[in-house]
Amino acid sequence: QVRFVESGGGLVQPGGSLRLSCVVSVTVFRLVAMAWYRQSPGKQRELVAEITGDGITTYAYFLDLGDSLEGRFTISRDNIRNTVYLQMNNLEPDDTAVYYCNTRPPVGNWGQGTQVTVSS
Repeated sequence: QVRFVESGGGLVQPGGSLRLSCVVSVTVFRLVAMAWYRQSPGKQRELVAEITGDGITTYAYFLDLGDSLEGRFTISRDNIRNTVYLQMNNLEPDDTAVYYCNTRPPVGNWGQGTQVTVSS
C-alpha cells in the first residue's frame, strides 16, 4: 500500500512563500507520476500540479479565478529520497487549503495533508 506523509504547511502573509514536502513509501517511486492536490473548505479536492517520473510538469489553470499556478508554483521530485516538493511563491488568500500529495491519477488512500493558510 502506498503511503504519503506531507509537511511544510503553515500560516503565511499574502505574497509569502512556502515549500511543501511529501515522502512517499512505494517501491518504484521513480516510475510513478506524482501530483499535489488541495482542498479548501466547502470545495472538492482539486489538482494543483503533476510531475512524471522523468520530471515533466503540468500545472492547473483555475478558470473561475483566472489564475494559472505556473509561474507561482513549482513541483519537483527527488527520486533518490522518494520525495515530491511544491515550492509556492507569491501566495494569495485563495491558495488557503489543505494540500495533499498522491499519485497521478490518485490511489484511494490519502495522507493527512498539510494546512496552508494565507492571511494577513
